[in-house]
Amino acid sequence: MLVDSHCHLDHEALSGDLDGVVARARSAGIGAALTISTRLDRFPDVLAIAERYEDVWCSVGVHPHDTAAAEPAATARRLVDLCDHPKVVGVGETGLDYHYEHSPRDVQQRSFRAHIAAARETGLPVIVHSRNAEADTARILADEHGGGTFTGLLHCFSATRQLAEKALEIGFLISFSGIVTFKNADEVREAARIVPPDRLLVETDAPYLAPVPHRGKTNEPAYAVHTADKVAELKGMSGSELANATTRNFYDLFTKAEWPAR
Repeated sequence: MLVDSHCHLDHEALSGDLDGVVARARSAGIGAALTISTRLDRFPDVLAIAERYEDVWCSVGVHPHDTAAAEPAATARRLVDLCDHPKVVGVGETGLDYHYEHSPRDVQQRSFRAHIAAARETGLPVIVHSRNAEADTARILADEHGGGTFTGLLHCFSATRQLAEKALEIGFLISFSGIVTFKNADEVREAARIVPPDRLLVETDAPYLAPVPHRGKTNEPAYAVHTADKVAELKGMSGSELANATTRNFYDLFTKAEWPAR
């Protein structure tokens, strides 16, 4: 069994065939999936998907791209209140994206800190996006960790080994997506090699970043198996060892998520 620890099932590329997407994932051995919130005005749709399927969970949060539009509604208090639902198991995705800068950097940073505050209060893990913002991501995580512990992960890791090491220092997990299969992703593969097996997760970030051999197509949770195969190869693990480790890591981190009935 594998878990797709990060996907966007509310995205229009997937939402028109949700039953098919979920069925194909189950057939591929994906035992659970976490569908991610990126905007509070679309959170009801994300939550409805999680409620529809027993093996799908969700998060609540605002992607850094959308933080300017979300202010001042996306307060830590508002996030905490939305975390009360039993299907909400994580806070985010949040973080920093300086590649497109759809929202000002100071607004992104305030939102990031608000999400961390909500994660700290609820005890739920914070799901962190970081793109072209390695120094500020590391600085804010270290600063906030000094103010009180919280759990979380770096999702869709695409940074350097140095950020991976800083995240590991504060107890974070690191999740790898289909990027690890891409031809020019040597730095990501290097990071995957140094992450301990008990800190690893795999994801699709569907419908984005389809792994080889599906690159260029719409990604979906079933394709997590290809990412898992590559990570297992890099770690010198068997496929079953990698699946067992990452599944256990998911449920150890997302403690509100319930193991599937056996």
